[in-house]
Amino acid sequence: MPKAALLVLLVLVPISCSSSPHSSNAPADAGSDARVEAGTDAGGEAGIKACTDAGGDALLAPSGDAAQSGPVDGITCDTSEQLLFHIHAHLAVYVDGCQKLIAAGVGIGPPLTFDNGFVVGGSCFSWLHTHDETGVIHIESPVQRTYTLGDFFDVWGEPLSATQVGPAKGTVTAYLDGQRFTGDPRTIPLDAHAVVQLDVGAPLVAPQPFTFPAGL
Repeated sequence: MPKAALLVLLVLVPISCSSSPHSSNAPADAGSDARVEAGTDAGGEAGIKACTDAGGDALLAPSGDAAQSGPVDGITCDTSEQLLFHIHAHLAVYVDGCQKLIAAGVGIGPPLTFDNGFVVGGSCFSWLHTHDETGVIHIESPVQRTYTLGDFFDVWGEPLSATQVGPAKGTVTAYLDGQRFTGDPRTIPLDAHAVVQLDVGAPLVAPQPFTFPAGL
């Protein structure tokens, strides 16, 4: 009796494995200049994601109450915005490689009125204030002078030094317009379209670009 022929079909199914450079779970080491987790920042730039704390808050600190603080560094909180001198700067803060957002309404007295995340009203407006969480600092002053990052933090009611930024403590590495700033971070000038970055702790984040919206 002839043996039945056996036909063995081997079907090879190729398996494709793709990996994204942004999907790694490996932690960045202390010498890294970039964070593993990527996305877009508050200004819409590709790069770093804002990170929430244990309470789910991505803000560095609350906006504070400019109306109660009174004049700060010769800066007052007035019932209307002062536009004789009107420029804008940008601030980004990273804590242990994680971006923390700048609160909307810093330098604006409560109660705050919001329109799609933008503060459109309050009881008073300091000469240095924020309208949203993009990190844009609005300098709107009745006098033309050089304001500093220290002035802004004083209006905010938050500490700023070489070892502390708001509630975040650690060695502070400062950048101005993409270059390392080695002086006291409080003295960083808020010139027109100045791009300021403060890294607290490690890993450090390489200076990130920021594109100011049209009209600012």
